[in-house]
Amino acid sequence: MSEQLTLTIDGEQVQVDAGTTGLQYYAADKDVIVMHVDGVLRDLARELEAGTTVTRVTITDPEGLEVLRHSTAHVMAQAVQQLRPDSKLGIGPYITDGFYFDFDVEEPFTPEDLKQLEKMMQKIINQNQLFVRREVSPQEAKAEMANEPYKCELLAKADSADTSGEGVTVEVAAGETTIYDNVDRKSGETVWKDLCRGPHLPNTKLIKNAYALTRSAAAYWLGSEKNKQLQRIYGTAWPTKEDLKAYQERLAEAERRDHRKLGAELDLFSFPDELGSGLPVFHPKGGIIKREMEDYVRDRHVEEGFQYVGTPHISKDGLFHTSGHLPYYADTMFPPLHIDEERDEEGNITKQGQEYRLKAMNCPMHNLIFRGRGRSYRELPLRLFEFGHVYRYEKSGVVHGLTRVRGFAQDDSHSYVTKEQAPAEVEHLLNFMLSLLKDFGMDDFYLELSTRDPESDKFIGTNEQWEEATAVLERVATETGVELVADPGGAAFYGPKISVQAKDAIGRTWQMGTVQYDFNQPARFGLEYQAADGTRQEPVMIHAAKFGSIERFLGVLTEHYAGAFPAWLSPVQVRAIPVAEAFNEYLGEVVAKLKAEGVRVELDDSSDRFPKKIRNASKDKIPFTLIAGGEDAEAGAVSFRFRDGSQDNQVPVDVAVSRIVTAIRNRENNN
Repeated sequence: MSEQLTLTIDGEQVQVDAGTTGLQYYAADKDVIVMHVDGVLRDLARELEAGTTVTRVTITDPEGLEVLRHSTAHVMAQAVQQLRPDSKLGIGPYITDGFYFDFDVEEPFTPEDLKQLEKMMQKIINQNQLFVRREVSPQEAKAEMANEPYKCELLAKADSADTSGEGVTVEVAAGETTIYDNVDRKSGETVWKDLCRGPHLPNTKLIKNAYALTRSAAAYWLGSEKNKQLQRIYGTAWPTKEDLKAYQERLAEAERRDHRKLGAELDLFSFPDELGSGLPVFHPKGGIIKREMEDYVRDRHVEEGFQYVGTPHISKDGLFHTSGHLPYYADTMFPPLHIDEERDEEGNITKQGQEYRLKAMNCPMHNLIFRGRGRSYRELPLRLFEFGHVYRYEKSGVVHGLTRVRGFAQDDSHSYVTKEQAPAEVEHLLNFMLSLLKDFGMDDFYLELSTRDPESDKFIGTNEQWEEATAVLERVATETGVELVADPGGAAFYGPKISVQAKDAIGRTWQMGTVQYDFNQPARFGLEYQAADGTRQEPVMIHAAKFGSIERFLGVLTEHYAGAFPAWLSPVQVRAIPVAEAFNEYLGEVVAKLKAEGVRVELDDSSDRFPKKIRNASKDKIPFTLIAGGEDAEAGAVSFRFRDGSQDNQVPVDVAVSRIVTAIRNRENNN
């Protein structure tokens, strides 16, 4: 009789025969593809162990999808090495909604290559190959991967416990070294293998035909421009063909909503090459939207007790050493400018120059304002706010329209409070931020709490300070009733933060504003206030950006509304179109009434035919189109035409004006 093992599986204590694998235990449930064993993700082929806690992971679970996509990346790499036998393997991790794999190849991949690879992948999938895990010694792994130079480099990094570099931890880490073989089910022979931590699907058949290769691009090895440029193939994989189709439809909709495309079509903004990467300019129509956003958020800050300040775009770099940003953020700041140096006629230095930096953050300058004179507890909370223009050296490969730029304006605020006031101030800022999002029509969101990584040396401050600050943020965030998600290790170097993750109209998540608890900078700048008992005390500093940045928020809004902004934000709120030239004067009087109410309205009295004028209004995504013909003029009315093509005919002029003005002043987001 076999030895019996006792363990907990899916919440129940069970007994199984010694040697039983997860694959055998879950044989009747084909959706289970991997398992958690004491919280660690493992292949189903692993034997179950006495005393452990095992939980199923299905192909539709988030981690199940990651395993599906990583396994599909292996199948793609196998196909690539069949198509191009001389190709060398890089790294192939799962990513959001898909996967990629990097290859060192002589020629870049073409769209025709991707189509051919998809067909080759289907043959591999249909062969129902097994993913078989093998533990090997580092020496054995180096011998087996001798013809794969990039894998050998990863093994060398593992020897020194170096996990730096894009995607490294997918392949190797300190501890065990594993290779995954793709094994032919019939012959039992290994047809392909790769250095990988896993886990993987039990077999290729589970991938079905619900996958697609989406594009190829150049990518530096380990994400560093100092390394060789490889060729990267991106793909996606889903549990069913229907899931794949739905994803592809979402992608198509996202492409239609791309703010870069809409920005050009609607003449809102552009990215001139002459200025440089990540430096947008706003055209008059985009400037209107930007101004509306700024006016709104400035007024809201004043209502919420903030005082408006202004600071320069450049500073001596010593300021950022004091704040602690240098050297922590040096890679994301522009290189220093060396100025004020003087030389004599022979070229000898007579006055030493100084290093200046374009500012990447506003907080150090706000600290100088706080420190500019003595402060009393009676002034706290002291809330400072500005549209601070900052500059960050994003790598050219990650610059993306308005959502990832190098120069942008933050609606940045800093609250200086006593330690006792901190929880109430965090609550105040969160409520402010969430109400702002709702006013702009984004009301589907959750909160993310970013905390310190105890293994990293990039964070400053004591354990006690971090624990206290994190506890404050977590308690206040929980009390909002909004879903709270953990982000371990994602905090800024000076303190934990809460970020708002908002979903747009097609379900994509964007990081918007943040609230950060800072106990470090007040000490570094020597900030003090006089307490009620006459002692000098150090304030707590709370950072908050409500939009995040004006540019990013505008880019997100453009995609959220697909360019059809609500009337209060639209550059042109009303266009008046006469049925014939005879009604130009009549509609001109209506336009004058709307202008008197501050409405952005224009009369289309061009020589274009009426149907074309209507098409132009639709193309320009005008919220309200007013039409007038003979019957309208006789009745002292106009006809409304809305963006969805519906109409409301013969509305009295005064009623029409009132309806438009009310929609704008109430900031209605459904027009």
